Amino acid sequence: MTVNAKTDSDADTLRYNISSQDKANKNVASWSTQQKPFDFLRLLYEGAVAGAAAGVVVETVLYPIDTIKTRLQAVRGGGEIILKGLYSGLAGNLVGVLPASAIFIGVYEPAKQKLLKSLPESFSALAHLTAGAVGGAASSIVRVPTEVVKQRMQTGQFASAPDAVRLIIAKEGFRGLYAGYGSFLLRDLPFDAIQFCIYEQLRIGYKLAARRDLNDPENAMIGAFAGAITGAVTTPLDVIKTRLMVQGSATQYKGIFHCVSTIAREEGSSALFKGMGPRVLWIGIGGSIFFVVLERTKQLLAQKRSLEQGSNSSKSV
Repeated sequence: MTVNAKTDSDADTLRYNISSQDKANKNVASWSTQQKPFDFLRLLYEGAVAGAAAGVVVETVLYPIDTIKTRLQAVRGGGEIILKGLYSGLAGNLVGVLPASAIFIGVYEPAKQKLLKSLPESFSALAHLTAGAVGGAASSIVRVPTEVVKQRMQTGQFASAPDAVRLIIAKEGFRGLYAGYGSFLLRDLPFDAIQFCIYEQLRIGYKLAARRDLNDPENAMIGAFAGAITGAVTTPLDVIKTRLMVQGSATQYKGIFHCVSTIAREEGSSALFKGMGPRVLWIGIGGSIFFVVLERTKQLLAQKRSLEQGSNSSKSV
């Protein structure tokens, strides 16, 4: 897939001298200390739009698999898994997913570009790791309440998102919407950092080998691999987060370490890997969809910007 306007991710490729054509392309946005504030705002805006689009598409398509995964992790012992209402809570969840995904990519893109410019080329992986963690931390303000409401609805505790928010606040206070916040960060900061690092590094290596831009199937393949590997590695953290978020006011678990010890003592350490199959499937497929939509949206925005700049230039002449 070849486009006339390069996306901001091409700045990574430039740093590795993919081709002289890329070096000469004036539409590639690179972060430098001489950049105007407008460029930062553009990175923020385009990243937010692309992230929102990718997040909504993935959440809608794969929500049933996520529901099954949540129910597998939430049930104790040999409890039965209910396979009805697999889209329970989707509408309310999308209300949170859209801004959360927008914040994540909106922060990730400028942070990545700044770090790539500031650090030596050999530390590009560190730049991607750090940018992923920063984006995850920024979006957690929205992602945690969204996740709490979603998982309570997926386990049948509430019938609608508005009821869930109202009753959670009534019974547990506002902090109830941030139940399991520490475990969420424990899971998602490493997850975001590792997934985006793997994805970005594989894209750089692939571009070096192919000496061209990646097409949609190639982005999908790399995204799926990065998502599946990261999803498998972080499954125990996901189980802990799920248990803490769905327990409500029962306070069965007093914290992260108490949750781990209780699960290991009462159910065995294998319980920490509950739902790994659906999680890897969900995140693997989700990674392929997310990164394809993300890259495609960024390309469309870059093309639109290039056309507008060309139109403005012709008018000035």
